[in-house]
Amino acid sequence: MTDTPARLLNLLSLLQTPREWPGSELAERLDVSPRTIRRDIDRLRELGYPVEASRGSIGGYRLVAGTAMPPLLLDDEEAVAIAVGLRAGAGHAIEGVDEASVRALAKLEQVLPSRLRHRVSTLQNATMPLTRGDGSTIDPRTLTVMASAITGQERLRFAYRAGDGAESKREAEPYRLVSTGWRWYLVAYDLGREDWRTFRVDRVSEPFATGARFAPRALPTGDAAKFLAGSIARQQPELAVDVSFAAPADFVSARLPAAIGPLERTGENSCRLRAVLADSLEWVALRLALVDCDFTVHGPPQMVEYLSDLGARLTRAATP
Repeated sequence: MTDTPARLLNLLSLLQTPREWPGSELAERLDVSPRTIRRDIDRLRELGYPVEASRGSIGGYRLVAGTAMPPLLLDDEEAVAIAVGLRAGAGHAIEGVDEASVRALAKLEQVLPSRLRHRVSTLQNATMPLTRGDGSTIDPRTLTVMASAITGQERLRFAYRAGDGAESKREAEPYRLVSTGWRWYLVAYDLGREDWRTFRVDRVSEPFATGARFAPRALPTGDAAKFLAGSIARQQPELAVDVSFAAPADFVSARLPAAIGPLERTGENSCRLRAVLADSLEWVALRLALVDCDFTVHGPPQMVEYLSDLGARLTRAATP
């Protein structure tokens, strides 16, 4: 193999399998001399790939973890598996799967050959994940289009359905995608309204990057997550919640979304939640009920009344 770039890529592909390769075996695989293998190993190291060599009769080369993430070579099956996994996570706004995963998905799908892109779509359409039911599913392509527009600083056009059902066409300068743990939001400068806006991504359809570039504006709060939190708070009346749980704080916190908290430890097997939330009373009540332990609501009064009515309805439903 005389083509040096092609040989380096083949060598890298071999080294990315989790085993140690004797130099003689690499030379035989690539049809070159052991001296050429040593030179190619040095080239890979210069490119940032941490290749470790061991001496001795059973020594060889292997790729180890370094201080930076170098480019990876994936075979067809690996590329499809990663793309499907990223799509599943991004499409349901799983807590901890944030904008970084969407950027990774956008980069991967941009370079996927058409045959693999078709396989990914086929597998995605043939499967259905079991979700918690408290968030809206979205098309991962919507996220990748938005992420690419953010990275490329391109204006974005899309159709949007507001909470009251009103539909409109929007053109915006996308700034950031933000995940709350159960929903995705787009923070963008709305060119038609000449102001900053937040958009629920599950209400967006037909997004496409126009190709028109823009210079990023300064966000008023300087932080997309803070801007979103303020926007949600303005749209939703605040709810001052005071609840005590008959269970350890670790048990309760593991069963509540990260947006609800923090918890105050009041004993070895008890804790208390005092927080001002910008979520609907119904949603908070259901999340409390799903904690799977005894709890007492000290306020607000409307929460106590709602849970009392809900408990009565559930009791009637369970009565033969």
